[in-house]
Amino acid sequence: MSKKIEMMKAKKHQARESHLECHHKLQAHIQEAEDMIQEQHLIIEALVEEISSLLQTIRGLQDDNGAPFDDESEDEPEEEGLEDIPVGEGDIVDE
Repeated sequence: MSKKIEMMKAKKHQARESHLECHHKLQAHIQEAEDMIQEQHLIIEALVEEISSLLQTIRGLQDDNGAPFDDESEDEPEEEGLEDIPVGEGDIVDE
């Protein structure tokens, strides 16, 4: 009977050591991910500052040349003259 108890204690000890090892590995992975996120955050901050500086330089150059700075994107199509199109009977009007 004592041999069984000794084996059960050894298994319990082994399970506890295995659990601790897994816990340490997981903690190391979490720390690695947090470090990577912090590094990416710093890179993004630097890029935002660089973009801001470049925009300021562009504005200065355009002011020197007398051209206004237009930071609005022209991706959206303009809807000119749509109100002049007559709507016939039975046409679908989307307002």
